[in-house]
Amino acid sequence: MAEAKGHVLVTGGAGYIGSHTCKALAAAGYGPVVLDSMVHGHPWAVQWGPLVEGDVRDAQLLDSVFALFRPVAVLHFAALTSVGESVADPGPYYDNNLGGALALLEAMRRAGCPAVVFSSTAAVYGDPAVPGAPMDENHPLAPVNPYGRAKLAVERMLADYGAAYGLRHMSLRYFNAAGADPEGELGEEHDPETHLVPLAIGAALGTRGPLRVFGQDYPTPDGTCVRDYVHVADLARAHVLALGHLARGGPSGALNLGTGRGNSVREVLAAVERASGRPVPCEPAPRRAGDPGALVAAAGRARAVLGWSPDLTDLDSIVSTAWRWHAARA
Repeated sequence: MAEAKGHVLVTGGAGYIGSHTCKALAAAGYGPVVLDSMVHGHPWAVQWGPLVEGDVRDAQLLDSVFALFRPVAVLHFAALTSVGESVADPGPYYDNNLGGALALLEAMRRAGCPAVVFSSTAAVYGDPAVPGAPMDENHPLAPVNPYGRAKLAVERMLADYGAAYGLRHMSLRYFNAAGADPEGELGEEHDPETHLVPLAIGAALGTRGPLRVFGQDYPTPDGTCVRDYVHVADLARAHVLALGHLARGGPSGALNLGTGRGNSVREVLAAVERASGRPVPCEPAPRRAGDPGALVAAAGRARAVLGWSPDLTDLDSIVSTAWRWHAARA
């Protein structure tokens, strides 16, 4: 039965990474319960357990959910996620991302729920201390935008709750999530879309305009930004492993999730063209403020602590899963 290991509350479970993680939870014997405001979530993404529609900042709703389902743990994805938007309008990012986490942790404390896995981000690091070098968990924490600052504040909140109340916690710092469910049941759909792979696929399909390539003069092999693209199914599996780690009494902490390999914007466009058999219309655009030339993970600690390493590490495999999902819906 899906509930053999107990219910797990998944905030933001109707979103991209949250929904893929619900599928992985169900396969591992947990019963995912999705709490999502549905502002950015999708009903079609909730397939492996009940949906409770509501805001994670609603204390009364949270108490009722904990009383009804008695989850053994929480996976916390619910957050606003656009870096550029956080710079232009930081208030909602602190209200939703920081305020939502505080309300959730207080509800967990009232209910006696012992463990949480937090959807964090490589944005907590800010710019690489050594340009282009992989960043490990000891890299200085110096986020350069409100999105990253709010995520780091939640990580510090978790540490304080752990010290004071015994909360067990793991923060997973993603690099660039990409791809879609290999079985075609789930994929990536944001409104507005800001991620490179679906934007490039949309340009190839003709459902979006030409892709804007921000900056062509970075100190990288082809002049475009380099990022570490990690498949969403691998991220989902890491959350399940982190849940098991905490359930066994493993220590709390923070872990990077990435492949350790960087790919440039132009390499991503070439992978989309190979997957689709179509050109990707694009146009040059100026650099975006705050975009470092390269961000690549050193992810050895996740392997040591969780036994996690990504299964889909090559760019063509990652992009092809996304192409199949988008093409089927075009």
